Amino acid sequence: MRTLLLLIDLQRAFCDENGSTGLQGRDVTPLAAAAQECQRLAVIAHAHDVPVAWTRMMLRPDYSDGGTLLAMRPNLARIGALRAGTPDVDLSGLVTPGESDLIIDKPRYSSVYATSLEAHLRAMRIDRVVVGGVTTSMCVETTVRDLSQRDYEVIVAQEACADFDDSRHQASLEAMAFGFAPIARKDEAAAALFQDSWRQN
Repeated sequence: MRTLLLLIDLQRAFCDENGSTGLQGRDVTPLAAAAQECQRLAVIAHAHDVPVAWTRMMLRPDYSDGGTLLAMRPNLARIGALRAGTPDVDLSGLVTPGESDLIIDKPRYSSVYATSLEAHLRAMRIDRVVVGGVTTSMCVETTVRDLSQRDYEVIVAQEACADFDDSRHQASLEAMAFGFAPIARKDEAAAALFQDSWRQN
């Protein structure tokens, strides 16, 4: 069983108070906590030679690749959020990628669409993907659904995911558990990184 740890969008934009989300007045505390749990999983993965990939959501400086995303989220362009080349798209200081980790930039919620992720998974003969990141109901769930439909075994690390609204977070976990991926608690998620068989309580 070849496993990869996929950590989604742990960027200044979402996890830091001085990122574009925090500057709009949203509470990023839950997302910062998820980033710290993702970092813990990354340390465990590195210790067991499990490959790690981090994603960053970003759009071209002129937002010409924004498509209908900008219709749904017009504030992105209005406030200059997620613009390539700005500090907003950088990974949060709460996480530290390893030298050999993959950094994958994406223009949409899914980590699979218009990225090199699937090519890397196939080249590394990955069977299982353990997923953490933000936000649960948007980029995490969209990615989990896409990976599941491509027949990867996907496991969601519960404490390593967060959303701005807890009801959305819980609903998304329930939706993923129902049809796309089991939800693993802390020790279970860590075990799933390096054990072929892991137990879900």
